[in-house]
Amino acid sequence: MRRFAAGRKVFFFEEAIPCDHPLAYLEYHPFPADGVIALRPRLPHWWSEAEREAGLRQLLDMLVATSMTAPPVLWFYTPMMFAFAGTLPAAAVVYDCMDELASFRFADQRLQGLERALLARADVVFTGGHSLFEAKQHLHGNIHAFPSAVDGVHFGLARQAETRVPADQAGLSGPILGFFGVIDERLDLALIRSLAEARPDWQIVMVGPVAKIDPADLPRLANIHWLGNRAYAELPSYLAGWDVALMPFAINEATRFISPTKTPEYLAGGVPVVSTPITDVIRHYGQLDAVTVATTPAAFIAGCEAALALPAAGSWRAEADAVLADISWDRTFASMDRLVVSSIRRARPQHSGSGRADAANDSGPASPALRRSGRAPYDVLVVGAGFAGSVLAERLAAGSGKRVLVVDRRDHIGGNAYDHLDAAGVLVHRYGPHIFHTNSQQVVDYLSRFTAWRPYEHRVLASVGDKLMPMPINRTTLNLLYGLDLQDDAAAAAFLAARAEPVETVRTSEDVVVAAVGRELYETFFRGYTRKQWGLDPSELDKSVTARVPTRTNTDDRYFQDTFQAMPEKGYTAMFERMLDHPGITVETGVDHRDLGDLDVATTIYTGPIDEFFDFRFGKLPYRCLAFRHETHDTETFQAVGVVNYPSEDVPYTRITEYKHLTGQRHARTSLTYEFPCAEGDPYYPIPRAENQTVYRQYEALAATRPDVHFVGRLATYRYYNMDQVVGQALATYRRMTSEKAGAPVGTGTAAALPTS
Repeated sequence: MRRFAAGRKVFFFEEAIPCDHPLAYLEYHPFPADGVIALRPRLPHWWSEAEREAGLRQLLDMLVATSMTAPPVLWFYTPMMFAFAGTLPAAAVVYDCMDELASFRFADQRLQGLERALLARADVVFTGGHSLFEAKQHLHGNIHAFPSAVDGVHFGLARQAETRVPADQAGLSGPILGFFGVIDERLDLALIRSLAEARPDWQIVMVGPVAKIDPADLPRLANIHWLGNRAYAELPSYLAGWDVALMPFAINEATRFISPTKTPEYLAGGVPVVSTPITDVIRHYGQLDAVTVATTPAAFIAGCEAALALPAAGSWRAEADAVLADISWDRTFASMDRLVVSSIRRARPQHSGSGRADAANDSGPASPALRRSGRAPYDVLVVGAGFAGSVLAERLAAGSGKRVLVVDRRDHIGGNAYDHLDAAGVLVHRYGPHIFHTNSQQVVDYLSRFTAWRPYEHRVLASVGDKLMPMPINRTTLNLLYGLDLQDDAAAAAFLAARAEPVETVRTSEDVVVAAVGRELYETFFRGYTRKQWGLDPSELDKSVTARVPTRTNTDDRYFQDTFQAMPEKGYTAMFERMLDHPGITVETGVDHRDLGDLDVATTIYTGPIDEFFDFRFGKLPYRCLAFRHETHDTETFQAVGVVNYPSEDVPYTRITEYKHLTGQRHARTSLTYEFPCAEGDPYYPIPRAENQTVYRQYEALAATRPDVHFVGRLATYRYYNMDQVVGQALATYRRMTSEKAGAPVGTGTAAALPTS
């Protein structure tokens, strides 16, 4: 909450408590260090439910009228508060669904109806885990899973030698197994008793308040210590004295969708974990040596014994730390903040002016930084948060001290390279596979500032008949296809030469392949695939399309032969987040630059379609689009390599990608993407034909008349660039922009590509 409070006024409206006063009132509890004001409503204890809700509505209206100058963002942690706050005018409505509250003991009968109403009004929905996301994803069009994150620094205090164990735990002898959290119907009390009875030499420490169960039902044995509630700040000191951390949850309706924060908190403290089979624990942490999942009391006890046997400084800790590095609250906050700001923008026509006189005057952009009055707070506007835009934003902010606003009409950064954990917890690329490869050390050095790398050499198989064969065509492909035994490069070269058909002038993609390997191989591997990919016959496409795919006479089955081939260790999105994590950069997703109005900036970096920028003055430039079908399968692997191509026109898709090959992720399930090229949708590939280049050159000439705008990237320069080429182009643009400031001669507003070899 305090992260969202930065630059904003945040009120935390707590659950009402009864009082003996005849009037309702609000207790203010400010937390200056956090920037949050907690509000505790006090209501006469004799009021009826209707009177309580009317009183709460009146208190909330009074708060808004006296403390806010614009409609607030309403952030609901429970649908119950929607009963009195649901009609309040708002900049946007957020539903942060942490649990399936309707499954809890003593749940209010109105809960499900209020949740339906809240979902109908919400602009964005967050779920506290992937299981909950899977259960609710069909209920809202803008819903996102945010599994439990962790304050690693706070709980890491448990690892420090100077952290003192509290007195009520310090006197315990023998191994200590602990739990902290609410002690309620979600805990398996019988399991705790079984554990204590089986190993009386183990001390079981239970920290937390008792709720919704009778304290008399708690198992009372000499080695079970119910210590009661403790402050958040005290938890690392208890954790410091534990040998094993427990998650003894019952498997019932109340735990069906939970994604316990305890797992990463325990691991951040350097303590191994033993858990019952909670779905999201298995999904996110089940592969770690530091986490044991047990389905029976006997297995739970055995898991505790195994955890006690782990070496204090073993590799299990480093493995767990690597997972925790990607789930900090800071990263979660950054992602949620972007979605909230995007929702405010999208919700403005719907919510503003619905009851507040000043809402109509609040017509500027939604974030606090954009609502500043006076001179424009930005020097540069960057349109597009993909490679081109993000690189230039980082260079202009970090290298030239510019104040940069980055906007993207999508709800995320990273452009087409965006990756994320899907509902199964598998890291996938939303827009198809992105494999990084380059011959440019300059590009590698630059991107390495923001990511470590996982070595990966991409391999592709083509499905021909009932066989899978390496692509690009190599000697192995020829031997498999024709039943040959070509032993060396010379034999393969001679075979291909005998099949090649002379072409007087190589102009088209068909000419390239037929001249190199002959018509049969062309029709087997290239014609159908190209027709599906581009919607045109290869004879209608520029030669550059198939020239990208070489033919080899050796047995090298790597798809690329660049000197550097690797994947960002934590994924592309993590790399972009680090690239854009600069105090001089503001990022707004879900924002179309055309909706910004008259933003007074000296320079614009534009990475979208160049014809769109000029309102299609010379007509639309043709692009090829893609549609994707994403699937998850209950098997560890689906295919032998990351990508399998399907050249036959009888198959509607061009390829299937299995991402675990690319990312190296270990997971019990696997996720795939089927790729379907199409004519309509988001533009992906400029179609390389001479007549299209003629139209583009008209736009290029128009761009030259706009020295205040730099057109960078695949869409803005209508070129089929690889990722490294876009990075190189962006770096070259930055160098050119800085030499402009120095008075050096410059060219047009478009940027030339930096050579990558």
